[in-house]
Amino acid sequence: MKDKTKDLKLRFLITGGAGFIGSALIKRILSNQNYSVLNYDNLTYAGNLESLLEVHTNKNYHFIKGDILDSQLFSNTLNEFKPNIVIHLAAESHVDRSIDDPSAFISTNIVGTYTILEAVRNFWMLLNVNEKESFRFHHVSTDEVYGSLGESGLFTENTAYDPSSPYSASKASSDHLVVSWNRTYDLPVLLSNCSNNYGPFQFPEKLIPLMVLNALEGKSLPIYGDGKNIRDWLFVDDHVDA
Repeated sequence: MKDKTKDLKLRFLITGGAGFIGSALIKRILSNQNYSVLNYDNLTYAGNLESLLEVHTNKNYHFIKGDILDSQLFSNTLNEFKPNIVIHLAAESHVDRSIDDPSAFISTNIVGTYTILEAVRNFWMLLNVNEKESFRFHHVSTDEVYGSLGESGLFTENTAYDPSSPYSASKASSDHLVVSWNRTYDLPVLLSNCSNNYGPFQFPEKLIPLMVLNALEGKSLPIYGDGKNIRDWLFVDDHVDA
């Protein structure tokens, strides 16, 4: 008898899939021919479909331009694509920008995550028992919710939250929303808090590409604060493999 499970595809819905980490994740997922991906991205300044050129003709790749604040469009997308896994990457993610204009971070990272959670919860509630058990909502966060590293040590899942910027505070808020939707509504969630990513297609305002590009062009190398901040770095492909 033929094993029909071999013909089944895991369907991933990725928010923010045109971003730096999201595009790397999509390419990694599509390396498995049994997986399909829907990329839901609003194509703001940090989203670039050129980073996905190698997969844009893949029959298992789909794209919808949409805002995570648009609950109706996102709900329609869920109901039509019927994902097994939603990975939420869409976020405002630059500390300096959050200091200059925190409103966008409050709107996207907090209200946007709430909007996504409610749409996903309503979708999940209508699944059958087996589909409910296998469904996952994965929220990708940052280690900046834990504050600043000292000269030694590292963050763990038990580290107390200590955000120090509008960006990290908005991500900490979104983390708490995700956890509360699990505890209150039993929505099956995963939460990961990664350190600073680097690698191909990273938006040039980030530290490593900014420093490299400035050095190549003979420009000054800007230092954040007093230059004493300790940073932990993670290569983007190692992140998406995990």
